[in-house]
Parts: sequence; structure tokens; C-alpha cells
Amino acid sequence: MYAIIRDRGRQYRVEKGALIEFDRAPDKKAGEKLEFADVLVLHDGEKVRVGAPTVAGAKVVGEVVKETKDAKIRVYKYKRREGYHRTVGHRQKHTLVKITDIVAS
Repeated sequence: MYAIIRDRGRQYRVEKGALIEFDRAPDKKAGEKLEFADVLVLHDGEKVRVGAPTVAGAKVVGEVVKETKDAKIRVYKYKRREGYHRTVGHRQKHTLVKITDIVAS
């Protein structure tokens, strides 16, 4: 069984027991439950249910494992002959979620 869910404008294919890296959920700590109600597609092994826009009564439940960070990205700006250069770094934060259950309705 798998589902395709939408969270903050992105779509993810999830299965029970999978570890998925979502964009940061700032108000959630490790061990807390997350519930995703925007289920776009639900496949139970035999039948595929496609939502219009979401599957009625379906939801995906997960548990926050930890918060992680990507590798640092360096951005370098430079203007020739002007004496201008600037370096900026960024590390994107993610929330690692273990999918515990897919409820069909």
C-alpha cells in the first residue's frame, strides 16, 4: 500500500515504515505525531483511488524522528572592476518523519 500526499506545495510518495525527509516543521519535536490529510492518490495493492483533488476520508500518520540539515551551499556574488564581492552560506533544514500508518477511510 502506498499514497501520494501533498505537504506545503510538494508531493511525496509514502509507504508504511518509510523514512521521508520533509521541509522543516518548526513546531514539531522528535516523537510527536504528524497527520497529513491531503492524500492525492491511494493505492492498496489492487485498486487505485485518485482524489479530486484529495481522497475523501484518507490520511497518512507519521512520527517525527529528528531534524536534519543539508550540506552547506555557498553563494558568491561578484561585480568586476567594482571591488564588490560577497559570500553567503545557507543550510536547509528538514524534518525526518517515519510513516506509521496509512488510513484509507
